[in-house]
Amino acid sequence: MPTFIHQTAIVSPNAKIGADCHIGAFSVIGDEVVLGDKVHLESHVVIEGNTKIGDETRVFPFVSIGLAPQDLKYQGEPTRTEIGARNHIREFVTVHRGTKGGGGLTKIGDDNLLMAQAHVAHDCQLGNEIIMANAATLAGHVEIADRANIGAYSGVHQFCRVGLEAFVGGYSVVVKDAPPFAVIQGNHAKCYGLNRVGMKRRGYAKEVIEKLHRAYHLLLSAKLNTTQALEKIKQELSDCPEVDLLVDFIETSKRGVVK
Repeated sequence: MPTFIHQTAIVSPNAKIGADCHIGAFSVIGDEVVLGDKVHLESHVVIEGNTKIGDETRVFPFVSIGLAPQDLKYQGEPTRTEIGARNHIREFVTVHRGTKGGGGLTKIGDDNLLMAQAHVAHDCQLGNEIIMANAATLAGHVEIADRANIGAYSGVHQFCRVGLEAFVGGYSVVVKDAPPFAVIQGNHAKCYGLNRVGMKRRGYAKEVIEKLHRAYHLLLSAKLNTTQALEKIKQELSDCPEVDLLVDFIETSKRGVVK
């Protein structure tokens, strides 16, 4: 299918545009941009820098992707932005390219929903099937694992990680790593244990849910310090991959974990 480019759009002749794309009115596409097949850009979209966007991603009005990062150390060095397939990027979202000091790449995976006014700063690494609600904000170097949910108007501090299927409630301020499968809420955010409802909806087995619930009880409610809790978890629950993931997440944390 032919690509549609509105007559008011400015598309660099050096950009690489896939099949059956739609580039709406007043959009601007820079020299190094690569669009996959069936990428749909509504009006007033700006994509600059060394930026690649995967197949069937849809970008709504007033979004900017791949512009220079908001980092005073950035000196114009060549860095990149990569966005995967089938993402929905809503109005006024901003995604900035990486920095030399942060690895040079801002990366977003597949099948994510970034709601209006969300911000992904330089050098962030996002997985798949993530939801960032309205005005959720990631500072630089943040890592978000698959199927995590970042609530509206929440902020995640630089270098923090949000674990697999973690649920960060709205208006939260996350300044340490948010563990997988958990509910995290507040300013500063606290961990309120296992997201049992979310795990049931995802189809996890009852046995897995109960083992993770026990692990979180030992971490949060058993009057043990973190080292003691981890040792007890390893002794009691070592046969569960989801528990092993939780233990590894905590043991590899550099900023500490929300408790």
